[in-house]
Amino acid sequence: MNSIIQRYIFKELLGPFGVGIAFFSFVFIMTQLPTMTNYIVNYKIGILSVGLLLLYTMPFFLQFIIPMSVMIAVLLTFLRMSGDMEIVALKAGGVSIYRLLTPVLAFALVGALMTALIAVHGLPKGRQATRQLIYDVAAAHVDLGLKPRQFIDTYADVIIYIHEVDTSTKMLKHIFIEDWRSPEMTSTVVAPQGQLSFDPERMVAILRLFDGTIHQVNLTEGRANDLVFETYDIRLDMNRDLGAAAAGKPLHVEEMTMEQIRQAIDSATEKDSRYYKALLEWHKKFSLPAACLALALIGMPLGVRARTAKRAYGIGLGLGFFLLYYIMLSIGWVLGEAGVYPPVIGMWLPNIVSAGIGVVLLVRAANEKPLALPPLPSWLKRWPQRVLSGFKR
Repeated sequence: MNSIIQRYIFKELLGPFGVGIAFFSFVFIMTQLPTMTNYIVNYKIGILSVGLLLLYTMPFFLQFIIPMSVMIAVLLTFLRMSGDMEIVALKAGGVSIYRLLTPVLAFALVGALMTALIAVHGLPKGRQATRQLIYDVAAAHVDLGLKPRQFIDTYADVIIYIHEVDTSTKMLKHIFIEDWRSPEMTSTVVAPQGQLSFDPERMVAILRLFDGTIHQVNLTEGRANDLVFETYDIRLDMNRDLGAAAAGKPLHVEEMTMEQIRQAIDSATEKDSRYYKALLEWHKKFSLPAACLALALIGMPLGVRARTAKRAYGIGLGLGFFLLYYIMLSIGWVLGEAGVYPPVIGMWLPNIVSAGIGVVLLVRAANEKPLALPPLPSWLKRWPQRVLSGFKR
């Protein structure tokens, strides 16, 4: 009988889980739709390249989507069972709430393994493939990163400002450039128009300017001079990012394998930002899969205790608890990267808090106690009235 019940609950979890994965993936795609449409319409990038870019970036979002989908699946399954009086029937048959926990934990463990597989293998490969695809697209559409009315610092020691980009003729209008590549001289270039091309063999972009002026300041000799030109070519080195992509060298900790992350941590001579990022990524590989178990513990008692009339209340509570988890994770992520406190705390504290809340709710649900918070003390209820009366005086 126990085996039949456990298999039944496990199968019931699969449907809502699939719907959750599809829904949250759709939300992710919708958030990226304006950017992708701009690539296709304005820069004539093929739909295949855009589709590959979405596919390569999915592992980053799936490591968050899967734990949330596990929680939603558990919550919706037990909400349905509670609404259809199946939970009442199981209790009447002598089945304890704790015995229903086995298929939930097994299902959460499957979700944790999927998340771990994506975080350990899918994310690094996706990031590397994304960078390589961006390199290939940039080689064919070198003007892709030129955004009008923004200061562009993609190229080393050069700041570019472009007022307008004509996507049909590939002409740049009203260009301002600050060039600090020479240690002795700073150059400011202003031109009404220009055009950008790409040399794939030398890994440089060539910006050709027309009918402009150059203002040069020699820092060592303390003199300045102005030049007027009809055409002027500026070579922009792209090796900083795109060259590393072509060589296959990881730039970001999310592109590293577990062994490379471990080596980066062990070989760090000082605790700088790169050390903290590597340590944070190491713990994230384990904490995000563990979040499936912690969030499942919250979803089950919320679904068991929420009756038919309170289904929306139960779903709202579930989303609220996930929002709390995500806020704690985001705060831990930011403070962990800055070294404010150890990254192990930032990555694991949300799981500990969520698991603690889940255990408390589960015990209350097993003991037939309401999940509502206990009433406020009488002195705390009277405090707002005292404050308002003080203002009236």
